[in-house]
Amino acid sequence: MKTLKTWTVAALCCIATNTFGQAPSYSTQAITKDLEYFKDWTASQLADGFKNKQLKLFHSPLMRQLAEQLKNGTYESQYLLNSYSPIPSNKILEEKLKLYNGYSRYENITGVYLEKGENVVLVGDLHGRKVSLLIADWMRQPTPGYEPTKDPQGWGLKRQEYRLHEGVNVINVEKAGNVYIDYFADDPETAPAITIHFVTGKANGYFDAEKQSNEDWKRLLDHAVSPVMDVKTRYMQLAYPVEFLKKFRYEEGKELAQAYDKIMEQQYTFNGAIKYNRIPPKRILARVNFNYFMFRDGDGVAFLGNEGTMKSALGPNIYSDWGVNHEIGHVMQMSPQLTWDGMTEVSNNLFTMYVARKAGQPSRLSKSKNYEKAREIFIDAKEKPFIMSAGGPFEKLVPFWQLYLYAEEKGYPDFYADLMEHMRNNPDKGKGNASINNMYEFIKVSCDLLQTDLTDFFEKWGFFVPGTYDIGDYANYHFVVTDKMVQETKDYIAGKKYQKPAKDITLLTD
Repeated sequence: MKTLKTWTVAALCCIATNTFGQAPSYSTQAITKDLEYFKDWTASQLADGFKNKQLKLFHSPLMRQLAEQLKNGTYESQYLLNSYSPIPSNKILEEKLKLYNGYSRYENITGVYLEKGENVVLVGDLHGRKVSLLIADWMRQPTPGYEPTKDPQGWGLKRQEYRLHEGVNVINVEKAGNVYIDYFADDPETAPAITIHFVTGKANGYFDAEKQSNEDWKRLLDHAVSPVMDVKTRYMQLAYPVEFLKKFRYEEGKELAQAYDKIMEQQYTFNGAIKYNRIPPKRILARVNFNYFMFRDGDGVAFLGNEGTMKSALGPNIYSDWGVNHEIGHVMQMSPQLTWDGMTEVSNNLFTMYVARKAGQPSRLSKSKNYEKAREIFIDAKEKPFIMSAGGPFEKLVPFWQLYLYAEEKGYPDFYADLMEHMRNNPDKGKGNASINNMYEFIKVSCDLLQTDLTDFFEKWGFFVPGTYDIGDYANYHFVVTDKMVQETKDYIAGKKYQKPAKDITLLTD
């Protein structure tokens, strides 16, 4: 066994000093000395030839207790002692799908719950890699005295972070919670696994839907020590309150996972990830929050921890639920090529419409009369408005969805899959105020893929209206659409000599 260093680790994200008088105080030196009675730094096994009489030589009561349990075979190491392989970094996500975040930062689930106070974590050879321990504050409540939506701490997920070092880590946990390993790599296939032993941890467990049964699921919920249970599906990670998991899915852990995976399969079909073998070896995170109804952020998607919203996120109709699909669609939307500024609440709903259609749901655009409203705003107007400067997101969505309906009619349901594959293989045409250039590239590629002159279609919907436009889309943008930009796009299409569509696509509905 290599020479060990000893460490006392404090939370990187916390500044205040706390005293935990009720908790044991662990000596890194005593624990390190006692590691000579074990085979390795992680105390996974007793040293060969270990004798019971050596127990009285231990300096640390904690390590003596561990040795006794290992000796008599009563130590339950499941979850507490494991090796963790790295999760592919977002570099892989960018290479695969040209997406940049929204996939889980907490995917290396341990199933361990650490109490507030001092805790002992033993770490094996790190092989020069940077590895941290994360404790997510899933159940964080809004700051007292503020409306939840106006919380000065924001809506996002908070966490404690502790940098890990080889050997003995004594960490001061400021708030109890589920533990995750922050270990990402650009070379996940060759990067080494890291062994970690949570000597003072409690086993909460987690549900791996591809390996465990519904009986395992019920057992986990019944014996949970944390208020939140982690679920690992094929494509997603879920972190929801045990209370609501019992209420809505006590008998159906596998069915819960399958519902989310069904959404992901459809969305991966729509964007071409399945067709082009681009599904990343990473999971999108869906979690509870207590600030806002539903939203997407850099950590994934979040749903409010009240009964109504949890029923949407956990109940029997997840697959067809508009809100769940809408938020996941936000993770999947390509920016800026299909989500130039002004499209944030539009391009994600292409995914939502697609899943709803596959689920046999009535069209939201028809049900809410958005087709009629859109025609009034854009096509019937005396003075043609620019598509990005008028109407709401559902009116803007209409022409983009009509292109799908037209392609489907022509026997080409892979239209958007191929469109996004083209975008993945080509650079964007600008960001910020210049992102509008991506719209004109979208027009060109649409005509090429459909082998159709769509000039009249885009003209009617207000894509070719020169001018200067101030667009609000979670930030303010200033677009300048010139006559030259419009004419260059029209000339490109005319030069292809495609046939015009046999019908007026602006009349298509579903």
